[in-house]
Amino acid sequence: MSDEPMNLTIDALMTERRTYPPSPTFAAQANAQPDSYTTDADTFWETEGRNRLSWFKPFDTLREWELPYAKWYLGGQLNACYNCVDRHVEAGLGDKVAYYWEGEPVDDRKTITYADLQHMVVKAANGFKSLGMTKDSHVGVYLGMVPEAVVTMLALARIGAAFTLVFGGFSAESLSGRLNDMQCQFLITQDGAWRRGKVIDLKGTADAAMADAPSVTACVVLKRGGNEVPMTDGRDHWWHDLVDPQSSDPASCPCEPMDSEDLLFLMYSSGTTGKPKGVMHTTAGYLAGTSTTHHYVFDIKPETVYWCAADIGWITGHSYIVFGPLVNATTSVMYEGTPDFPDKDRWWEIIERYKVTVLYTAPTAVRTHMKWGPEYAQKHDLSSLVLIGSVGEPINPEAWIWYRDHIGGGRTPVVDTWWQTETGMILITPLPGLSTLKPGSASRPFPGIEAAVLDENGHEVPPGTGAGYLVIKNPWPAMLRGLYHDDDRFKETYWSRFPGVYMAGDGARVDADGDFWLMGRIDDVMNVSGHRLSTIEIESALVDHPEVAEAAVTARNDAITGQAVVAYVTLKGGKDGSPEKAKELRDHVAKVIGAIAKPANIVFTPELPKTRSGKIMRRLLRDVAENRTLGDTTTLADPTVVSEIQARAQVEADKEG
Repeated sequence: MSDEPMNLTIDALMTERRTYPPSPTFAAQANAQPDSYTTDADTFWETEGRNRLSWFKPFDTLREWELPYAKWYLGGQLNACYNCVDRHVEAGLGDKVAYYWEGEPVDDRKTITYADLQHMVVKAANGFKSLGMTKDSHVGVYLGMVPEAVVTMLALARIGAAFTLVFGGFSAESLSGRLNDMQCQFLITQDGAWRRGKVIDLKGTADAAMADAPSVTACVVLKRGGNEVPMTDGRDHWWHDLVDPQSSDPASCPCEPMDSEDLLFLMYSSGTTGKPKGVMHTTAGYLAGTSTTHHYVFDIKPETVYWCAADIGWITGHSYIVFGPLVNATTSVMYEGTPDFPDKDRWWEIIERYKVTVLYTAPTAVRTHMKWGPEYAQKHDLSSLVLIGSVGEPINPEAWIWYRDHIGGGRTPVVDTWWQTETGMILITPLPGLSTLKPGSASRPFPGIEAAVLDENGHEVPPGTGAGYLVIKNPWPAMLRGLYHDDDRFKETYWSRFPGVYMAGDGARVDADGDFWLMGRIDDVMNVSGHRLSTIEIESALVDHPEVAEAAVTARNDAITGQAVVAYVTLKGGKDGSPEKAKELRDHVAKVIGAIAKPANIVFTPELPKTRSGKIMRRLLRDVAENRTLGDTTTLADPTVVSEIQARAQVEADKEG
């Protein structure tokens, strides 16, 4: 393993030209070859769409582009479940492993073949249909990392019912908001989920959510945690009672033919207005985009054992645990629990057990393992790994190098991918065997994608000269088809800043070689452990507390989570804060939004920095959070306020230090 120093900044790496060229051996067998970049975009996507997917009725038009609305593979009919499962069984791959599933409790494991998966999906689909689910139904899903989560998504796709799968860590209020927005008639959940050796009550959260979601008339409950839960007569149904008696014969529940642009699912993404955005993903383009990028970016072979260590409740789980890998008939690993249960080597034990060849995870996870130390990985044989990747946020060079050296054995390519909930698929990434790798750089746009960096005036920033706004200049198959029931917000959020191009909301720069370096969010959405959180949504949760008069939220850089939430709070009646009150407010945010949104720091202040017109100057609060020299304070109504906040923040830092 490398002994080179790891305390290098992006600027230093760019200056030193620290690079990792592809090995000739890997390059010779790689799925991506030099002509991948030279093929015309339309030709590339037409070929991939026809060859990678199975169609009940072939498409006759590749795409329509009426900015900002795209449609792909028009005239075609297909089914996502058929493409993920049935056709592989029909092709003789029924005995191939689809998932090695490992529960958090030690020795709780299942091996699920494609034939097994088909039987499970058909039984679930028949059970769902017996409750009245149809092609026109909208279904909420609130499950943990269990096989039935994949089965549920595929079963709903089989019958054509659109769904929204909500991350199992979200609160009842977050869940009910999504159920109400989509007007879901059904909810599928579980009794409890395992986390660090304890069972978390998901059904209790689901019950609280359904109390505020009157459109939900039926709930299916999977027994997983074994915790006792109330069951409402006429509404709640145990999974085993509903699903287990059903037929597993595929002929008993044929795959519903779906038009290429039929809605597959909604994924809710945080936004700066406080209300999550219902991002719409449709069938054909999403399947083509996720499976194509999965094939090339991760160099998938028939013998690959692939592990995306994300949660199924986020877009990464949808695209690269479920749909992309299954379309490609890949063998995947799926793990229910946390990386430190029962000890900090659980991940490496899993890789050794299943001979994982590809690992895809978040920089936050890498930095956490860095903090724990390489000795946990060194206890296990990780030589099966041939490629490792990162997702969710820019990866700092130190973590990139540690990841390659200590997990990849100093020999594997690292694919640092950039994409979003809205993009549906990876857009900027190295292609292993083809790209020269630079620690911290996401390399170049995927074939068929045109990306650029624009300045404030919409002019392209020349390579090697500075940073700006990342934009995508052409449509791509898996792109969002809009925001659910909110066209105005769709146009305003993504298409209004620079006419004619999609604005990602991230800052970036392009170096002299043409490689992209992502710099994080440019708006008031924070990226905590790869999860996008709205500052306004957290502020609203804080102000919802009866003792809070005002709150402002910003982020500070964090070595483990990328960014951490910092809240500045003014209590009613001029009351002083306390450690006990800070804990109470953190718990309140967790109840309203979810534990992921809990502020890492709360600074109590009698006043927030405001302009004369009453606007809170969050820019100055970010300066305080990062312990930077303050920017211009001349527009403040009372410039002394920020000095007081600085002093209070320092007191809090001293306490924690």
